Amino acid sequence: MSAPSRCGLVALIGEPNAGKSTLMNRFVGAKVAAVTHKVQTTRARIRGIATAGAAQLVFIDTPGLFRPRRRLDRAMVKAAWAGAGDADVVVLLIEAHRGRTEGVGAILEALDAQLPKGRPVALAINKIDRVRAEALLTLSAEMNAARDFAATFMISAEKGYGVEDLRDWLAGQVPEGPWLYPEDQIADMAQRQIAAEMTREKLTLRLHQELPYQLTVETEAWEERKDGSVRIDQIVYVARDGHKGIALGPKGTTIKAVGQAAREEIKAFLGREVHLFLTVKVRPNWMDEAERFAAMGLDFRDGEG
Repeated sequence: MSAPSRCGLVALIGEPNAGKSTLMNRFVGAKVAAVTHKVQTTRARIRGIATAGAAQLVFIDTPGLFRPRRRLDRAMVKAAWAGAGDADVVVLLIEAHRGRTEGVGAILEALDAQLPKGRPVALAINKIDRVRAEALLTLSAEMNAARDFAATFMISAEKGYGVEDLRDWLAGQVPEGPWLYPEDQIADMAQRQIAAEMTREKLTLRLHQELPYQLTVETEAWEERKDGSVRIDQIVYVARDGHKGIALGPKGTTIKAVGQAAREEIKAFLGREVHLFLTVKVRPNWMDEAERFAAMGLDFRDGEG
């Protein structure tokens, strides 16, 4: 007799750069979330979909939890806690080499207030290849003394260590019920939004300091062509004229390189030829426009102070 089907939402929470996007991409087996070395890369709650035996796991890759300064920051943090509150199971990711930071302490304090009573929370200590075994055991003991976690896992999201054990545990935690998505679907974001995220990731990797957090990318047009290829027109919104020059680069070299890298990644994701066209536009107040927030899957009202 086959096992009953299971399905549930799993929220990955933690500080910025803890490895949540890398872990979700590892679970899903494809890149559906932007991954960079810069913090606050994830803005919207991206849902990646993975299967583990008879279970379908719907992962919410939430924005990193940090102290918000701007309207966009506040909306991101609100979205992160909302994602955790909606989930059947929560996984708190921390970095092995950084340990229980001030930010991790703040998350631990907020967990009970933000989550429904009895919600299972697992601890995943990530990037275990960066520290010695003794340090891992000490960190695990410290974290479990601070909170009674449902389970603790030592993982490397980047290399895949321990990820299967975590996935199998999650499969047993989600409730019995029918699957929410077809077996071959890996994300519930529209393709045009995933394509915009891929371009934004490439911009974030090439640009420095504050600029990556003061730009956004939207897919303006998506044209299916008769030869099976797709033409995608995207707009890169920046906040100032000076930012436009930085995004374009000398004689357009930066935006051209970004476009080439993004096109290759979108092509691999879609499995067909892609014609990508990028335009950089200055929109001084885009961070205060409800329309821009909606395009990122965020609620404009959540950014109110």
